[in-house]
Amino acid sequence: MASSTSWKKIFEDVEMDKHNFDVAPFVLTAKQIKVACQDYRNTSEKEVRILCKQDTRESRPQVFIDNGLFILPKKNGEYYIVKGEGYIDIPDITAPIQDYDSKLDFHLESSKVGDSEMQYLDFAYANSLIRTFMDDPTLVLTIRGRKYTPPFSFKVGQQELSTESVQTEVDAGYEGKNSIVLIEAKNSNATDTIIRQLYFPFRQWQENTKKKVYTLFFERRFIEGETIFYIWQYEFTDPNNYNSIHLVKSGRFRIIE
Repeated sequence: MASSTSWKKIFEDVEMDKHNFDVAPFVLTAKQIKVACQDYRNTSEKEVRILCKQDTRESRPQVFIDNGLFILPKKNGEYYIVKGEGYIDIPDITAPIQDYDSKLDFHLESSKVGDSEMQYLDFAYANSLIRTFMDDPTLVLTIRGRKYTPPFSFKVGQQELSTESVQTEVDAGYEGKNSIVLIEAKNSNATDTIIRQLYFPFRQWQENTKKKVYTLFFERRFIEGETIFYIWQYEFTDPNNYNSIHLVKSGRFRIIE
């Protein structure tokens, strides 16, 4: 959880408690955060990057929870503090585990070295699980790592926000003949995630390509000693609306090599 003590002091120092969040978000700068927290000794209590990393509802500081707030980047060094629903639930997949036959005719030995989400995602892609789930055999890996968004505007509830040059990162992005597929991967059982992790890359690539852009949430889980791959496909029904996200389909798979 982001430091509740630090955020309480930030709120007081910039008089954010007097702001009417029902009318507009509060714009907060990294400089204001640093000044408010300059006397704290622990890195977790004063580092802007750590304080602003609130990827789940539970990771928000108490003052955010109490007031129904969440944080979004505006541009380099500036943030929106927004009232509204910033997160999406990740529903558990209770459908039967599907056996998926690998399209490879050999075993991937290197995939067993390490334990990162990227490793398991690469394994699923190499065995063509991602292509099969999306029903697109043309998908190839073309996007990975950090990039910066072009300017774009969007709505959260009834509030209009705009952003530019915000750093985004996808765990993997695949391009096919007619589509782009972006994936956010986790290595633990997530119950919710901030919509920003799906929405900002979606808007970025929607601005940069004429192809249809899809977003997936991916997890590797251990169930009774075996590796099971969970995949959720989300869609934004209104590309300009942060909260228009909804679940399209999901499934869980056992890869048979």
